[in-house]
Amino acid sequence: MKRHFFVLAAVIFSTQLRAQQDTTSLSEVVITTNKYPKKQSETGKVVTTISREQLERSGGKTLPELLNTVTGTVIIGANNAPGTNQTVNIRGASAGNVLILLDGIPVNDPSVITNYFDVNFLPLDQIERIEILKGGQSTLYGSDAVAGVINIILKKTSAKKANVYGTFAGGSFNTLRQNIGFNGRGNKADYSLNYTHLSNDGFSAAHDSSGSANFDNDGFNQHAVNGRLGFDLSKTIKMSLSGTYSNYKTDIDASAYTDDRDFTSESNNKQFSAGLLHYFSNGSIHLNYNYNRVERSYLDDSSHKSNLFASYSKSNYVGRTHYAELYGNWKLKNWEILTGADFRSNNTDQWYWSTGIFGPFNQPALNARAKQISPYGSVVYKINGLNVELGGRFNEHSEYGSNLTFTFNPSFLVKKKAKVFANLYSAYKTPTLYQLFDAYAGNADLVPEKGIIAEAGAELIAGNPFSARLVGFYRKTTDAIVYTFNPSTFQSRYLNVSEQTNYGFETELSYVKKIFSINANYTYTNGKTTSPYDGTGSPLGKDTSYYNLYRIPKHAINLSAGIQLSKEFFVSTHFRSFSKREEFIYGSSPEKIDAYAVVDLYSEYKFGKALRIFLDLKNITNKVYFDIPGYNARRFNFIAGLSFHL
Repeated sequence: MKRHFFVLAAVIFSTQLRAQQDTTSLSEVVITTNKYPKKQSETGKVVTTISREQLERSGGKTLPELLNTVTGTVIIGANNAPGTNQTVNIRGASAGNVLILLDGIPVNDPSVITNYFDVNFLPLDQIERIEILKGGQSTLYGSDAVAGVINIILKKTSAKKANVYGTFAGGSFNTLRQNIGFNGRGNKADYSLNYTHLSNDGFSAAHDSSGSANFDNDGFNQHAVNGRLGFDLSKTIKMSLSGTYSNYKTDIDASAYTDDRDFTSESNNKQFSAGLLHYFSNGSIHLNYNYNRVERSYLDDSSHKSNLFASYSKSNYVGRTHYAELYGNWKLKNWEILTGADFRSNNTDQWYWSTGIFGPFNQPALNARAKQISPYGSVVYKINGLNVELGGRFNEHSEYGSNLTFTFNPSFLVKKKAKVFANLYSAYKTPTLYQLFDAYAGNADLVPEKGIIAEAGAELIAGNPFSARLVGFYRKTTDAIVYTFNPSTFQSRYLNVSEQTNYGFETELSYVKKIFSINANYTYTNGKTTSPYDGTGSPLGKDTSYYNLYRIPKHAINLSAGIQLSKEFFVSTHFRSFSKREEFIYGSSPEKIDAYAVVDLYSEYKFGKALRIFLDLKNITNKVYFDIPGYNARRFNFIAGLSFHL
């Protein structure tokens, strides 16, 4: 592993690089930083974009695989068996502390313990662009935006009157992927519709440590569709209606190192959105509504491998969210003003039933709901390259009461070629429905987890071909919610008793000239928790500090190089390396997870503007590695296909 870091240091100091997925052009316009279009040069916030061109050159990847290459972002299990539960981690934050946005609207799953949204629902083929905004973003986006937000912007109408496109691909594990879509625009209306089907036979999710147990393959089958209708009600007022549906079924195994041939899971997500947008000479007003429903069900008849206690189990988890928001922005000479409010209503219904050697067991059903309403606002002052943003949010929650957040983002643009910034945020994560109301461990007296986040850095565009960004970050979370267990009373409960500290730095560099591009990023992440309870929830007797960034690498490297061999032919290679990590082990010392490095190759050939063929070879050295001990990661695999655009 040390050799990898020496190679990286040589590359960083002897060449001029930048991450392939990361865009640091100071003239680029982004939306997520302020909820309205804004140049990167005019904000101190740390934002990374993934363009449509970069998405097209990721034809063999899933969304989690692609996000796993972004600076400071780790998706645990991104390369494991299809259908693996995958949570987004930014800068070492725990699950549920990164908020997923779909076209700028927060989405989550109130039925899971940490409220995270399952990114398996979102096929890469249906995405137009991604913006990753790091740091505490609760002032603009509310709960869960503690470490950052990821805005997934779906494909919409092109400028053409009619447009048809699609992708057909196949590869390892009998993978088949088909995507078809069309969009168009009339005089006063536009439309789009996209459909994706993905299936494969998979491989065993659990690792066969003996090598002779003949574990079965765990397959995956998904259907996803999204559509949109837009109407021009007048020259300044637009209305939109959109919906998404995603369903996947997958086989799962019993646990780490343990096969199960008849354990299946089905997940589906339904969303409906409506919006009104009014433009005027110096700003706009937005009214949005979104309904999000997630359902997960599990069935294990255990005829293959009986559980010690349950020979048959069935469970179902439903989470629903209503989200409504009204906001507006105004530009007045050197000032920009944003003000708005949002309303969120979350509810969940859950049940579990099993039978086994001790007879039937029916876990108490969970039926819970909570509401919150949040007014917020921000003011930006701009003069002679100086940009200062100050904002705040007040949140009123139906269970715990109220809390406040703030954001302070000053930056300075130097000769339109470099930017320096220093940001200070507060952020929060509300207790989830499970933590509040679970029959065994719920605690209605919980308060939000509160974070203070600081960033400082510099971003450089010295003119082609060189660009770079360096950011240091620090985050301290108080009132962190942990699961506790009292061995003397056999009682469990969620409590606000921990303090979490994370810190580190990120660097992104790029050299792009003529037909060549060389890109790199490196992230160092460290941290600790201070708590009177250990990782099992058992009391320690006093506050104790210990490292707890389990599965998160302290050192993460991405290095890529591409060459445009001709107008039609492009090839690239990508190197990814994670340092040693730790895995939490109940009642014992953490297990060490070995460092690893994998290499991918990609090539594509275009036949004019209408047709493109591609080949994506991943883990070409057939490296055996683990993100989660006891669960397999993909060894050498490939996918090849063609895309058309008519």
